[in-house]
Amino acid sequence: MHERLFETDVLTKLERVEATLNLQPVDRAALHDQVSYNPGVVAMYTGKAVQGFDYTMEDICQVIRVTLDMCFRPRAPIGAERVVSEDGFVSQHDNWTSWHVSRPFDDVHGAASWLGKRLKAMTEAAFDPAAEREAYREGMCSLQALVGETVICDYGGVGLSSCFDAMGLQLFCYLYADHPELVAEHIRLSAEHEVRRAQAVADVSLSPVYLIADDFATKQGPIFSPAFLEREFFPHVRRVIEAWHGRGLKVLYHSDGNYRAVIPELIDAGADGFYCLEPAVGMDAVELKRRWPHVVWAGGIDGVDLMERGAPWQVREAVRQQVLQTSALESGGLFVGSSSEINPPIKPENYRAMVEAVGELRNPAFG
Repeated sequence: MHERLFETDVLTKLERVEATLNLQPVDRAALHDQVSYNPGVVAMYTGKAVQGFDYTMEDICQVIRVTLDMCFRPRAPIGAERVVSEDGFVSQHDNWTSWHVSRPFDDVHGAASWLGKRLKAMTEAAFDPAAEREAYREGMCSLQALVGETVICDYGGVGLSSCFDAMGLQLFCYLYADHPELVAEHIRLSAEHEVRRAQAVADVSLSPVYLIADDFATKQGPIFSPAFLEREFFPHVRRVIEAWHGRGLKVLYHSDGNYRAVIPELIDAGADGFYCLEPAVGMDAVELKRRWPHVVWAGGIDGVDLMERGAPWQVREAVRQQVLQTSALESGGLFVGSSSEINPPIKPENYRAMVEAVGELRNPAFG
């Protein structure tokens, strides 16, 4: 007996996810989100009296199991400590997020020195494909046991956002102006690691889909020029996508913000779809799916104005409009989820409304 989110479900979770990815009809729209960070949602679905963020990975996975067809790897709360990394970064945790308080450099010379050391360590790092494969399979199977039949979408980056996040955007730009070869090498080595990892661990029996997550946009559009992205970034995105494709997986791409201007370039690089669609900044799922119906779209229910501040009936209506206006039941290609993640400010009742609204919209072709 397969797990069903709703009594009327016909397809299994995996069948529904695969049909969605392959642009095929589904019995209902597939649900996908990150639910690790909302204590109220955890309390609602587990029945536990959660104080602060005192819940466990098992609690998160219980929520995933009963509300989602596909999920990202869950993350337990990280606490509220201030930590110092081996190379001197001071970071502040706040249970569901963290940020740099200080860095071990404050000018271009220091940033270049730090990045040079990082490149040396990346170049010298050992990589054992067999050990990597065994560890990955063990981790995925252990997690699968907790989330049940919910499909796990693993993720990784290509090295752009991790580089400018480490040093801050302004210093990153100054560094690139003076030492473009260092930034180019960091992205190249990061992508090379992802390619090796894909070749070692990718297995459609574990998951049919992978996400590349590398932010490069603001609310107004891409941070970097088309020339920079075409020279330093897109070729490596293509390499990583080809590696996962070579093992039979579909690949979604994620960036925050409005990256609409370069969607054609990302499609050309091989992306099968896109996640994190913020309607308030011009990334409306309905319009995007109509413009590019041959790719997959995920996560377009507004996570701020609607999910944080709206009412359940408004969430239900937004889900209804998105599913019906994209013809998702007849053509697949749409994962319903928030435009961000189910962050702490989101009302638990609005998350429940999103989930239940999906179950109310059925494809009559499935009986």
